[in-house]
Amino acid sequence: MAYNEVSGTRHPLRMWAEPETVDPQAMQQLRNVANLPWVHGVAVMPDVHHGKGATVGSVIAMKDAVSPAAVGVDIGCGMTAVKTSYKASQLPDNLAYLRGKLEQAVPVGFQHHKRPVDPAKVHGMRTAGWAEFWREFDDLAPAVHARRERAEAQMGTLGGGNHFLEVCADDEGWVWVVLHSGSRNIGKELAEHHIGVARGLSHNQGLVDRDLAVFLGHTPEMDAYRRDLYWAQDYARRNRALMMGLVCDVLRRHLPGIGFDQPISCHHNYVAEERYDGVDVLVTRKGAIRAGSGDLGIIPGSMATGTYIVKGLGNPRAFNSASHGAGRKMSRTKAKKTFTVKDLEEQTFGVECRKDPGVIDEIPGAYKDLESVMAAQRDLVEVVAHLRQLISIKG
Repeated sequence: MAYNEVSGTRHPLRMWAEPETVDPQAMQQLRNVANLPWVHGVAVMPDVHHGKGATVGSVIAMKDAVSPAAVGVDIGCGMTAVKTSYKASQLPDNLAYLRGKLEQAVPVGFQHHKRPVDPAKVHGMRTAGWAEFWREFDDLAPAVHARRERAEAQMGTLGGGNHFLEVCADDEGWVWVVLHSGSRNIGKELAEHHIGVARGLSHNQGLVDRDLAVFLGHTPEMDAYRRDLYWAQDYARRNRALMMGLVCDVLRRHLPGIGFDQPISCHHNYVAEERYDGVDVLVTRKGAIRAGSGDLGIIPGSMATGTYIVKGLGNPRAFNSASHGAGRKMSRTKAKKTFTVKDLEEQTFGVECRKDPGVIDEIPGAYKDLESVMAAQRDLVEVVAHLRQLISIKG
């Protein structure tokens, strides 16, 4: 598929998706964003779909402005992957037992740790900066100050929805651990607080979509948002690191002699300060990863359709970005109405995972075809490894 530019807005939409295949609601969201006066450019990823406020699969560069809805409510949501020294042939026959041990170590869904996990007691965890990180909690928006105890208990937990923990094997048989999670409830509450503040600002009153309200540079509201945003992004990064440490400890206990490479980690709901066309901009990636030249990234499909480890090609038209996954092609509600448990069993055949009504909304059939998404962004990333799921844990 060729790169497309769609005109008719203040800035043309740079698209790695065929415009006619994008649902009308998402296209309207993209046009609304591209017409904002603060926007420097908009890039659209091949997994694009309608989202709250801003479109999932959109990369928005703004000059001295940022829209909190263009980041999303799960601030810092992203992926971490680690290659192991084990081959799939060395794994035990009973993967259900191993899955159970992993679920005991990492709370999923609405569950959390009974007491905060001490990073110093997790093998190989870096403990530098943790005390300072938690001291900064008191500097966050007063609206979340009562949430510290819960935030501490949720550190190192998976959450629900499309978040997952997987044991995979690449095409050469090497075992990988892959996980997807974000800043848990504290990130969501910070995002919702600041979206509410932005909606009330005078310069946002005439917007076509109030969910696209922005903060302007050099204002107290922008400073407060960026302080809380960067803290939440750090929370998400630490959350994934702690989970990966817990998972690796489980594997060390049950898989003798296993070793682990350095982790690959990337946010896909976040803000970064970058420079394009000689202009300093704030880039929001909502459902997109950074894919600068040589950047390693992770692009998953669904719970049975594989995951790609990729290396960025540094395409400036895409603001050095790529898709964050396959992307949904139907809502959770529609998926529950469309598919049955039998469908789920058939579509996840060979994968050790839940096969019950509680995860039908995550069935592979609810997602776009991962191979088509990858083919559409050949000028954005190159494939390093292709993984297939052996164990998939959902909240």
